[in-house]
Amino acid sequence: MPPPTKASLRDELARILAADLATRERAYRTAREAATHDEAKPENDKDTRALEQSYLARGEALRIDELRTALAELDAMVLRDARGDAGVALGALVAIDEDDVRSLFWIAPHGGGSHLANRSVQVLTPRSPLARALLGKRAGEECEVALAGKTRLLTVVSVG
Repeated sequence: MPPPTKASLRDELARILAADLATRERAYRTAREAATHDEAKPENDKDTRALEQSYLARGEALRIDELRTALAELDAMVLRDARGDAGVALGALVAIDEDDVRSLFWIAPHGGGSHLANRSVQVLTPRSPLARALLGKRAGEECEVALAGKTRLLTVVSVG
């Protein structure tokens, strides 16, 4: 089975982020309404229901802003085909081998940990330890990365 296209990966990740955004927007509206509802007025100086709801609404508002930025950056991301000896960079589709187990990663600006293309591709962001270890590596090169207290030896099989 051929690897998925970068355009299809971007579209799928955008759908995931957009769904998360819609969920966060509903949660924000609910928390904001709960914070300002008549029943949220404090009954005494120990009653913090409205304050807690306002904190929740603020947290959701911040995540909404992050998701909107993520969607805009993902949409603006240039999808380049890697040249023969290209190193791993933002937008690369990277196949690695670890102990004869092949994994496929897509380096994207947001959505780290998401699984795409029927779970055959995992999204890594440049901030993740694994992506930092892979950045700049070329096909055939090895790298070591410490994850969960264990050092892993990875071989870059291909960079697309």
